[in-house]
Amino acid sequence: MNSSFVSSGPGDRIVAILSYHKIGEPSVPDWNTWFHIPEAIFAEHLSCLRENGWHVIGLEDFLRSLTVPDSLPQRSVLLTFDDGYQSMRRVALPWLVEFGYPAVVFVPTDFIGGHNWFDTDNEPEDIICDWDDLRELERRGVSVQSHGVSHRTFSELELAEQKEELMRSKAVLEDGLGKPVNVFAYPYGDGGVNPDVQRNLLMQAGYVSACLYGGGPICLPIAEPYRLTRLAMGPDTDLLAELEQG
Repeated sequence: MNSSFVSSGPGDRIVAILSYHKIGEPSVPDWNTWFHIPEAIFAEHLSCLRENGWHVIGLEDFLRSLTVPDSLPQRSVLLTFDDGYQSMRRVALPWLVEFGYPAVVFVPTDFIGGHNWFDTDNEPEDIICDWDDLRELERRGVSVQSHGVSHRTFSELELAEQKEELMRSKAVLEDGLGKPVNVFAYPYGDGGVNPDVQRNLLMQAGYVSACLYGGGPICLPIAEPYRLTRLAMGPDTDLLAELEQG
């Protein structure tokens, strides 16, 4: 939203990065998992943010806060969605547009226009956005960023494989969307074995920040932009209680 909102006091600004996956009904009837959030609950979350004075910001404002932390409101929220499920466009996007909220979607490039074959051992098969979907999301205020290439766990990859995941996914998205891609979300929230090594790889590949999965709100200024915690969102999440962790 409006980046002119600025905290009234030093050292008390926080930003909460919310992490969603699937919004709406499961593709397989009665196969509800924790990663499916009913549309009505998602709409309630958005209303809750507005009613309780949380300002939803876009990725550009968030990235600006990495160097200018007092550019953000006192209580900010960045909405993120992992994996790029097509429900992002069909179900979540209309609500985001209605509320005037920007967001971020992290997409594994090998699965664009396909399905979530990386986790169908424990999740129902769902459609991943194709390029037309991703371009429409970009047009409507949802920034498409990297979730790697193959959606593999980084702790199990050799350094050369990690570098390939970072660089190729970035290049594919930038070529397909004609825009910079500078934020990465670790598949499964696995930040690798050595944070220092991961940070260097991310920096060399041209990323300015990276997201984990789980954790609470972040106090500004952000000390470690390459290991950003995110609030894992499910259908039973008490959103206000999670936000108050900050």
